Parts: sequence; structure tokens; C-alpha cells
Amino acid sequence: MNNSFDIYTHKRIAYYDEQARSRDTRPGLGIYYRRRLAEIYRHLVPEGLRVIELGCARGSLLAALKPAYGLGIDLSEEMVKRARTAHPHLNFMRGDAHSLEIEEKFDAIILSDLLHDLWDVEAVFNNISKLAAPHTRIIINIYSRLWELPLKAAALSGLIPPRLEQNWLTVGDVSNMLYLRDIETISLRREILWPLPGPFLNGLLNRGLVKIWPFSELALSNFIVCRPMPKENVSEAPPVVSVVVPARNEAGNIASIFERTPQMGKSTELIFVEGHSKDNTYETIEQEIASHPKIRARLYRQPGNGKGDAVRLGFDKAAGDVLMILDADMTVAPEDLPRFYHALWSGKGEFINGVRLVYSMEDNAMYFFNQIGNKFFSLAFSWLLGQPIKDTLCGTKVIRKKDYETIAANRAYFGDFDPFGDFDLLFGAAKLNLKIVEMPIRYRQRLYGTTNIHRWRHGWMLLKMAIFAAGRIKFV
Repeated sequence: MNNSFDIYTHKRIAYYDEQARSRDTRPGLGIYYRRRLAEIYRHLVPEGLRVIELGCARGSLLAALKPAYGLGIDLSEEMVKRARTAHPHLNFMRGDAHSLEIEEKFDAIILSDLLHDLWDVEAVFNNISKLAAPHTRIIINIYSRLWELPLKAAALSGLIPPRLEQNWLTVGDVSNMLYLRDIETISLRREILWPLPGPFLNGLLNRGLVKIWPFSELALSNFIVCRPMPKENVSEAPPVVSVVVPARNEAGNIASIFERTPQMGKSTELIFVEGHSKDNTYETIEQEIASHPKIRARLYRQPGNGKGDAVRLGFDKAAGDVLMILDADMTVAPEDLPRFYHALWSGKGEFINGVRLVYSMEDNAMYFFNQIGNKFFSLAFSWLLGQPIKDTLCGTKVIRKKDYETIAANRAYFGDFDPFGDFDLLFGAAKLNLKIVEMPIRYRQRLYGTTNIHRWRHGWMLLKMAIFAAGRIKFV
């Protein structure tokens, strides 16, 4: 490092040492802002993880996350002393994010309001990539440039402490520097319109209006959730793949599923969950299993109702490391499944969602009003989840079993409200900050039976689920 960097660093050490001492008696207006930051981070980071925070200050944010193992790093020795006293169950050390010497890996890496103070942001991103495993989530919040003048005015008027010179970075600037260090953005959130006291205004502005355009453009804080870019891992053994097939009144399609479903990974198993059919679907599956002894296949009778109930039973019974859904109506071709498998196992995505709305469809594959409804819900759920979702109701979805088990373990957060199964998985994947990737497929006309979807009744149900999910994902 050069002399300019040393001067820059020592100036900041002195500044934050003094800030640590002054907060002992004057916590200042920033306490309300820091409380809201902690609420947002608690939504983004599950409890019980291995978490490191760079620029941890007095450790209150790290403590709020309730990590199984927490490590805070700060440039100021005075901040570190107070963090150790306030949170003795966590680990704190003085250090510079530009020159970390830590050999551990973490589940979550937090950089809260740190980038504005860094001499070399890209160098720090290079350092944190060494702390990250493939599953690690890196979460960054930065001030919006729109607030540069208001914050300077607040400092001049004495409302907040005077600030040192800052890096005023845009989300585009940060995303570009992350990309240069092989880190990709998963989602973006805009938060906090009112960083001052006022319970009514905090609720109205910070939990409500800030989520809605054009008010979102005025937000103080931009939150960026990202992950290390996937690297090909040739040493990872091929997985067992479980294809779960919910089947209700689909006797005429069963033979084709056995004949056309390809083998993937180390091996592939078919798990049929039959849902109280009025035709001979259950008996047909039994016959096809007996006729194909070389194909691993199992059959279960669904205890409850709805596709979601069937999918959960199939996933619970699955032996595979990769879980797939294939609707028995064959409107998505089984031959398309290897593309989902490769997208997941290569790491390009952590939740692969089929998309029927890219290619042209066969006649009568989807009715006009169904297409309109799908496009409406795609816009609604893209806004809700913070990731682009073009098709919410395509039946084919793929996820690793370990991620599904985490979703299932935390299902109480949303409740058992989804009869389709699609949204239980989509909401759960978004809550875990999984990288959702969409896989375009050609949607085909059903050749046997009739659809189990009721356009208006189920459309109303979807709208109610979207409103419910907004309170759990967006307006928090």
C-alpha cells in the first residue's frame, strides 16, 4: 500500500475511534436507522449461520442476526472493544478489509454501509471471495446517491455527526466491480425513506411506500444480495435424480412417462403420487412399474388433496440429491428434463423454473385468458420476489434436496397455504436468496384427459396468495 492509503486509513481510524467514544453518551439519531437495518438483515439472513461482518462497528447488527458463529471485523480498536463488551458470545477483532488474513468460510458475509469508506472496493471484493463457499450469500447495503446532499446538509446542521469524504457508488458501479471479482448479483432491494424517529412514519414509509414505485426510487439504502459465480466442479460425483410425478386422472399418459423420461446423473428414479383419480391411473402405474423392472420407480397414494400435497409427499419420499417435478399431463416433454438437471448441477441456478411463455405454443395448449393471467402473475411475482419470474405456474421445477429440506423446515413462515406447490417452492427459494434461473420449454397440447386447473377459481386463489406473500416477503 502507498502513503496516500496510509494517510486515508489513519484518518478513518481516528474518526471512528472518536465516534465509538461519543456514542457512549450520545447515541444520536442514527440509532433509528441502525434498528431498521437490523430488521431488514434479519429478514435476509436466517438465524444459526456462520456470519462475518466487515465494518461491524459496535457489533449490534451482527448480534441481531443470532449467528451460530459470528465474527466481526472493524478498523477501529475502540469500536471493537465496545463490541466485545456488549456481545461476549461473539468474536470481534481489529482488522482492515483490504488485508484480511482469515482462512475460514462463512454462510453469510455482511458489508453494511462499508463501501463508502473503502480505499479500494474491488480489492475488498477479491478478499471476501476467499471467505465464500459456493452456497455463501454476500449482502451489501449502500446509500443512494440521491441522498448525498441531504446527508451533507444534515451533517452541517448538526443533526448527524460530520462525515469524512465518501465514495458515492451506484448499484451499477457495485454490480460491475462484483462481476470483475466473479461475484454475481441475485436480487436488489430499495429500503428506508424515513431514517428518523416516528413510529407512524416508520411504518408507513419504511415498510410500505418505499416498496412501491416511484417512492422506491427515493430510498436511502440499496441492498444487494449476491453469491460467488459458480465454477465447474469435476470432482463432485453425479447425483441421484428423483422425478416426482403427481398424477390424477392421467392413465393414458403413464406409459409414455416410462418410455420417454431419460436417465440423468448417476441414476434416475420415478416417484408417482396418485391423487384420488376417477379413472384407473393407480392401476396403470402399478402395471407399468411391473413392466419396466430396470427403471427405479415407486408409487404412493396421496393422503390429502391438491398438487402441492402430492409434491411434498413425493419430495419427502425421494432418495435423490436432485428433486424434479414432472406433471403427468405431458405438456412439458420429459426429454427437456436434462436441461434442467445441467442448469442446476452446474451451479448456474439453485432453483430452476420452467417457462412456457417464450416459444410459440401448440394450438389449444393454453387458452387466451390463461396466458393473460400468467403474464399478470409473472409481473406481480417478479416484483414480489426481486428476481425475474416469467412463468409462475409451469409445473416443472428443479431444486437440490438439501435446499428443499431447508425450505420445508421453515415452511411455517408462510404457512401451508399453497394447493399447487409452485408458490411454496418459489417463495421459499426467494426467502433463502437462492438464485432462480428460468428454463424456456415448449409447452405442448394435452393428449389425454382434461386439465385440473379451474381458471377463475384458481386465479382468485393465486391473487390471494400473492397478497399474503407480499406481507411476508415485500412489506417487512
